Amino acid sequence: MTEAIINLETVNPIEFFGVNNSKFDILKRKFPLLKILSRGSQIKLSGQPDIVSNAQGRISQVIKYLERNGHLSEAYFSEILGDDENGGGEASQAKDDANSNEILVFGPNGKVIRAKTQNQKMMASVSEKNDIIFAVGPAGTGKTYTAVALAVRALKNKAVRKIILTRPAVEAGESLGFLPGDLKEKIDPYLRPLYDALDDMIPSDKLNYYMANRIIEIAPLAYMRGRTLDNSFIILDEAQNATDLQLKMFLTRIGSSAKAIITGDLTQVDLPKNQKSGLAKATRILRNIEGIAHIALDESDVVRHRLVKHIIRAYDKEQEIEEARSEENREQYRKLGNKETKES
Repeated sequence: MTEAIINLETVNPIEFFGVNNSKFDILKRKFPLLKILSRGSQIKLSGQPDIVSNAQGRISQVIKYLERNGHLSEAYFSEILGDDENGGGEASQAKDDANSNEILVFGPNGKVIRAKTQNQKMMASVSEKNDIIFAVGPAGTGKTYTAVALAVRALKNKAVRKIILTRPAVEAGESLGFLPGDLKEKIDPYLRPLYDALDDMIPSDKLNYYMANRIIEIAPLAYMRGRTLDNSFIILDEAQNATDLQLKMFLTRIGSSAKAIITGDLTQVDLPKNQKSGLAKATRILRNIEGIAHIALDESDVVRHRLVKHIIRAYDKEQEIEEARSEENREQYRKLGNKETKES
C-alpha cells in the first residue's frame, strides 16, 4: 500500500473539483481501486504503487492545464484522466505518456491541439533541439497550424517573449491591390490563415491583449528588413513565395535567443515568372548545418477532407508526366542538333 499527497494550491479548487464535486466524482470513477480523499487544497491517494503513480501523473496534467488556462471542461478532464476505468496498468500508462507528448497546446474551452500525424509529431520533437526548422509539403498537411501551435506553446511556457508571424505579400492568382482600406486592411487577407490558427489556440480577449501589446505580431515579410528578432518564436509561412534575397534576409534577422519555423509548398509558387522561389535553394544549401532541421510532409499528413489526398496525388502524377515529356523533348532536340552538326 502506497500513499501520495497532491497539492492544489496553484489552481482554483472549484475548477478542479467541479460544481458539487462533479469532476472529483469522475476522478474516483476513473480510479476505483484507489482510496481518494480531499482535504482542503490537497488530495490524498492510497492504493497499489503502480496505480497511485498512474493517478499522480494524470492529475499533474490536469493541474498544469488549469495553471495555464484557468478553466477545464468536464469532457477534457475525463479525457486527460484516460479512457480506461481500471485505474492502472503499464499499457494505460504508456498510452497516456504517448498522448501527452502529442498535445501541443490547450485552446479555449478545453480544446486540445494535437500533433495528428507522424511528421507533425516530428516537427514538435525536433523543435526542442533545433532553432530553425524547414517544414515543406503540400497544402492541408498542417505545417502552418502545427508551427503556430508550437509558437503559442513556447509563449505560454515563457520560453520566448513574443511571437512573430510573417508571410510574403504575394497575390495567389488574383489582384487585391484595388481593395478599399488602409495598408493593414489590404494586407490582412494574405495573413488570414495565421489569424485563424491563433483564434483556435488563444481566447479572444487574451489574443487582443497580445496583439495590442505586440506580444504577438503579424506582418508582411518586407517589414522584417533591418530588424533583429530576439527572444522570439518566428514563423515564415508560404516561404515558397519568398525570393532568394528575401529568404536570406529573413534568416539573417534571427537573434541569438530565437527560434524559427519556415513553412512552404514548392508546388504552389505564386511569384512572377521572371522570379525564382528561394525556398528550394535554402533547403538545399542549409541541409547539413547543425541546429537546422528539415521536415518533408506529404499526402499522408493531410488532415483536411479525405479527397484532398487524392487531389494532391493526381497533381503529383500529372507533374511527373509533364516532367517526363519535357525530358523526352530535350533528348529529341539534342539528337536532332547532333544530326544537323554531323551533316554540316
